[in-house]
Amino acid sequence: MTTTRLPLFPLNTVLFPGLVLPLNVFEPRYRALMADLLELPEDGPRPFGVVAIRDGHEVAPSAVGLPETGKPPELAAGSGFARDDPRRSFHEVGCVADASTIRERPDEEGYEVLATGTTRFRLVSVTADGPYLTAEVEPLEEVAGEGAGALASGVLRAFRSYQKVLAGANERSLAPGQDLPDDPSVVSYLVAAATMLYTPDKQRLLQAKDTATRLAEELRILRQETAVIGKLPSVPGAEFTVRPTSLN
Repeated sequence: MTTTRLPLFPLNTVLFPGLVLPLNVFEPRYRALMADLLELPEDGPRPFGVVAIRDGHEVAPSAVGLPETGKPPELAAGSGFARDDPRRSFHEVGCVADASTIRERPDEEGYEVLATGTTRFRLVSVTADGPYLTAEVEPLEEVAGEGAGALASGVLRAFRSYQKVLAGANERSLAPGQDLPDDPSVVSYLVAAATMLYTPDKQRLLQAKDTATRLAEELRILRQETAVIGKLPSVPGAEFTVRPTSLN
């Protein structure tokens, strides 16, 4: 098993390969992470690992902007996550992100970051003995699986139907759609990211054993969601039930 070590940035969302991830970085631990990435050559990759949180807090209790309730706890790399083993707080499979843009804000209290998902990984271990979390990860190869091409065509048709029904439920028209890709793995990740799903459902798609399995599950989900949305007067805000309430 070949492993590598990456800085880790846990989030309440799932990042897929090929998808763009904008970040507003303000916590000291993640500012330290970005400062270290800035030390890498600008014309080379600046990788870090993004993993979805299973049980924990994206923003530590002592983070800027949260209400004061007595003396705040000391902010450490693993704050908000399992103390004995932070890995227990995260889903097993994540995605490497490449930070193409890291821009320090004028107030020097954070960074605006634009990253892109590249490849999947499996968490082997997580360490919290530095300024930010780091993880030993095992790269996961993307395997096509049997019938991926035919499944991708079916998923694209189902996704178009899903878009139309979703637009009708929102009482607005879709903007003219761009041509969707025909590479099965790209289709599988694009549809997974664009479909309104709970984080555990997106996570299940990310960690599918191969592209064909992911596409088959997406086809089932799209048909089911299209049928349900078509009978509802409005679209349920699924993500609002699983994301923490904003205190801003």
